[in-house]
Amino acid sequence: MESIKSITGLSDYFFTPDKLEFQRDASYLKGGLVYADAITTVSRTYAEEIKTPFYGEGLDGLMRARANDLRGIVNGIDYDDYNPETDKFLGHHYNARTFRREKVKNKTDLQKQLGLDVDPKKMMIGIVSRLTDQKGFDLIAYMMDEMCQDELQIVVLGTGDAKHENMFRHFAWKYDKKVSANIYYSEELSHRIYGSCDAFLMPSLFEPCGLSQLMSLRYGTLPIVRETGGLKDTVNPYNEYEGTGTGFSFANYNAHEMLGTIRYAERIYYDKKREWNKMVDRAMAQDFSWKTSALQYQELYDWLLGY
Repeated sequence: MESIKSITGLSDYFFTPDKLEFQRDASYLKGGLVYADAITTVSRTYAEEIKTPFYGEGLDGLMRARANDLRGIVNGIDYDDYNPETDKFLGHHYNARTFRREKVKNKTDLQKQLGLDVDPKKMMIGIVSRLTDQKGFDLIAYMMDEMCQDELQIVVLGTGDAKHENMFRHFAWKYDKKVSANIYYSEELSHRIYGSCDAFLMPSLFEPCGLSQLMSLRYGTLPIVRETGGLKDTVNPYNEYEGTGTGFSFANYNAHEMLGTIRYAERIYYDKKREWNKMVDRAMAQDFSWKTSALQYQELYDWLLGY
């Protein structure tokens, strides 16, 4: 605390529990939160989550105190860079009208490229991610053998913790025609995964906003996510009775619940393909461009300025 006092030149008045003091030290972040006119984070659900001890990192009490000034605004993606109609990395372009005919051609191209069984009817699940605990890979590791008993192919791209990298390498060796582990980063391959896979798996422990699910929705690759942070706000879970939804989700951080949701998605894919395709239509009709997010920031600034 003394070093921050000396750096800032602030008086002792500011170093109290209701201002900059934090855990017997001082925190610039806390000071910013205390004195800000408004506070934003990157999704409505995450704005609620950070009011709880698990997500609040010791600042949950302050977040509850500032609740009236706290807003969640989802990030956007560049709809020019991520556009299945013009994407330079895709061999076959498509849109919401043509995906039934054209997207599957990207899948068979990717199967050939990665040495998987070439089967246009086989469900392919993509993962593009940092391979860290936050992203839910312990759930996947626990269920990977069971998942590989199903009629699935799993394509992974990313780097991160050695234990997760090696887990995917192991299963790619064990199930070489079903699993492709690409332990590096490639902009081209990431776009090809979004533009080729049927579903995208994202079982995060926490996810303030998330961008991968926004990209997968743009490409009609249905997200399978855990209901946390921005994932909950951007993926509407499929309801077969109402005919609604843009993906699949599960609530608890539980490997069996994740597997159950994946298998539910499989059942819809294989047994109710028309319903699956309607969901793809709805997913591709979503608008998570920066234009939408920018309007919400404009509303916030207008509110701050009293307009």
